Amino acid sequence: MYIYEDLNWWQFRYDSNEIMTPLSSLRRKQGELMGRFFALGFELQNEALLETLSLDTIKSSEIEGEQLNLEQVRSSISRHLGLPQAGLATPSHYIDGVVQMMLDATQHYNEPLTHERLFGWHHALFPMGMSGLYKIDVGKYRSHAMEVVSGAMGRERVHYEAPDYQCVPAEMDRLVKWVNTSKKEDMVLCAAIAHIWFVTIHPFDDGNGRIARALTDMLLARSDNSAMRFYSMSAAILQDKNRYYRVIEKTQHGDSNITEWILWFISCLDMALDNTKVVLESTISKAEFWQHRKADEFNKRQKKIINRLFDGIEGKMTTSKWAKMCKCSQDTALNDIRDLLKKDVLISLGDGRGTNYVLKK
Repeated sequence: MYIYEDLNWWQFRYDSNEIMTPLSSLRRKQGELMGRFFALGFELQNEALLETLSLDTIKSSEIEGEQLNLEQVRSSISRHLGLPQAGLATPSHYIDGVVQMMLDATQHYNEPLTHERLFGWHHALFPMGMSGLYKIDVGKYRSHAMEVVSGAMGRERVHYEAPDYQCVPAEMDRLVKWVNTSKKEDMVLCAAIAHIWFVTIHPFDDGNGRIARALTDMLLARSDNSAMRFYSMSAAILQDKNRYYRVIEKTQHGDSNITEWILWFISCLDMALDNTKVVLESTISKAEFWQHRKADEFNKRQKKIINRLFDGIEGKMTTSKWAKMCKCSQDTALNDIRDLLKKDVLISLGDGRGTNYVLKK
């Protein structure tokens, strides 16, 4: 039996006594971090905003096993927000569409949710009408049965069977109206409820998870009453992805009591707020570095890599990685690195082929 088989299943219930303490603690942390964020100043706020939106966009796709190019994502966000983008990569049409969906959700958070807006987000995710090798219905609700499965062909496991497609328009109409009119719950709770509600309906052929997370980000922006995003829910979900799927599946096989889901959602958002401390500290450290080094000369390649090292990169920075990231020769990369070693910006670790470089703290 699935949750939607209950009469009036969408009238979700939860234990307020269990939820109140962690929600109150979360709200205090949110307020403290918002105060710290808005104390950064305009330029640093934009830098932190760019980092957060880039992270959120990339991690939401990564949850679905899709890797997006960070430089292209940053470039697309910078262009749409009117931020400096000199030297950034030209984004693909697909990445630009994914970014537009995320920005529409977060930068226009107070605009009403409509079916047409959701269809636009779906178009942005699948501009060519294809999901991998398969043609899908784009910009409209699904017209067939939907199952969530895993496992190799012939040994599939069905995790969930979505409501009949004929019910989808009415189910989505109810959800859309609730999102636009719900005033009873705290907006963090609204975000949690809307997320589980949307993925339970599973209204589209594909992209349901990413659109659910965009909807969640929209409602979290409403909870902050600000388009200036400073934490990434998707990054935190990715960190706890297995439990994310387990709790969703358990909730969809239960009744309308979603206390466990809401408690998980609050704990995940709490993790996102803890993670944002790292982003803010990185942004502040970066700003202090460039202020301290404003008299020094750096070429474009050096500026790019220094900023990326502050932001954090996967793996170790080597001469070959530098050359690949900057699209230059190994000799040019080595000259850039030697110059930064002389300027006391980098230090080298290891020796021989294992030599790598980190920022000097």
